[in-house]
Amino acid sequence: MIGYAAYADRFAGTLSGIVDHLDHLEALGVTYLHLMPFLEPRPGDSDGGYAVADHRAVRPDLGSVADVESLTAQLRRHGISLVMDLVVNHVAAEHDWAVRARAGEQRYRDYFHILADRHEVDRWEESLPEVFPDFAPGNFTLDDAAGGWVRTTFNSWQWDLNWADPDVFCEFVDLMAWWANKGVEVFRLDAIAFIWKELGTSCQNRPQVHDITQALRQAMRIVAPAVAFKAEAIVGPTDLVGYLGTDEHSGLVADMAYHNALMVHLWSALAARDSSLAEVALHRFPDKPTGTTWATYARCHDDIGWAIDDPDARDAGLDPVAHRRFLSDFYSGQFPGSFARGLVFQENPATGDRRISGSLASLAGLQAALEAGDPARTADAVARILLLHTAILGFGGVPLLWMGDEIGTLNDDSWARDPDHAGDNRWVHRPRMDWRAADEAREHPRSAAGRIWWGIRHVIGVRRATPELDTAAETVVLLSPDTRIMMWGRDHPRGRMVQLYNLSEQVVWFPMHALRQELGDRATELLSGFQYDLTPAVLRIDPFQRLWFTTRGLP
Repeated sequence: MIGYAAYADRFAGTLSGIVDHLDHLEALGVTYLHLMPFLEPRPGDSDGGYAVADHRAVRPDLGSVADVESLTAQLRRHGISLVMDLVVNHVAAEHDWAVRARAGEQRYRDYFHILADRHEVDRWEESLPEVFPDFAPGNFTLDDAAGGWVRTTFNSWQWDLNWADPDVFCEFVDLMAWWANKGVEVFRLDAIAFIWKELGTSCQNRPQVHDITQALRQAMRIVAPAVAFKAEAIVGPTDLVGYLGTDEHSGLVADMAYHNALMVHLWSALAARDSSLAEVALHRFPDKPTGTTWATYARCHDDIGWAIDDPDARDAGLDPVAHRRFLSDFYSGQFPGSFARGLVFQENPATGDRRISGSLASLAGLQAALEAGDPARTADAVARILLLHTAILGFGGVPLLWMGDEIGTLNDDSWARDPDHAGDNRWVHRPRMDWRAADEAREHPRSAAGRIWWGIRHVIGVRRATPELDTAAETVVLLSPDTRIMMWGRDHPRGRMVQLYNLSEQVVWFPMHALRQELGDRATELLSGFQYDLTPAVLRIDPFQRLWFTTRGLP
């Protein structure tokens, strides 16, 4: 599958308008369309739609539930599955459940965490991190109408649900079945890591989360067995694999999960021009359980948090705090010589954490290069963009493209003009789709946008014909003899595959023995279609070049 994620309004205006652009998705080879939250949100700031006010209604400006049904029917005719966000941790303070809780209905008060005692709130806060320390500090909000302190992990108007109440579980089973009947094929379980609350813990990644997810999946296997779950859990490697199922939950929880570590380490390696940290971290990454897969991506609607484990950084010879600081400086353009144009999001002075907003193309150097009118820098930026996409397409799993990245969309510098977005700079990488630019990219293959469009489309076509990328196989990180080159291997009954990625602006003369010991004396390079003799001493790898070697079809 090839995935594509977009805001419906920013992609096509309305849900029905998406049908007019299915040719664009088909041309890319998309088979999986994730539309960002389209349910009716609270008025005003809604965390990008993640503060849901009505689970059975669509944002009026996007259309109606009938439009969703019509869209899913059209998508299915084009071989595309619809993915829907289901926010499982919280609802908007304006949701009917919250309104009835405020009115004193005990059933609905039990749907939430409402504490009457401020001292009890303080006991919980002792162990809880803050998600949005800048504009939503703390984890509780005093609500006079509710008569207490309401648990609000994200924003004051996003009320956390109490999954210890069986009625909450039943509500969500009913919602999933209802939307499956409208044609939804995949549910993205948003903020799944936060749903179980336990005093004295961070209230993230608790084992009960996996019990609940398995129960939800089993319920859906009865009523809608083709429906799949995708876990949105941006957590460390050891915790992440739990969302696909380990031990008694093995292969019985979510069908896929975001490979956040791959995304982070690709950006880290490009900034450092060095694969050492990625080698250490990805080599240690647990294998996925049988029957599950990763969702791989280079950019999405969210910010980038530098989720780099301290032991991994130290084993790669790096100071973890200093390296995370370097990455934030580099991708916000503050580091001397940086090619990136990003913005710092949610700086936490207490921890030093600084996340990054910005479009893929702007972070990869295209914006700065175009503004400078520098063809060489533009070529490097385009090559970085293609390298990132080739890596997520070559890793295995379901690669996800973020709307506009296929044509090199730059930062939207007008993001703060919308009062609902002015306090959240993540809107810098959520611009409206520029369909004129998309047409020009297709018509002018030598332009920067054209090279990106046709380059990504070419790799997707090669991927479709490459059995070595079957999701059943694992990507193994190989030890590269040159740290400027990232080296991955995959085994398949039809042949061995080795991928090389030059992370630098330099020509690398790569020791050929590293390829021979993996592939033998000959191999086919799939992206070019050329056969290579691997007996010479070295292989020339151009700046940011990507190479997919296979032994398939060779004697």
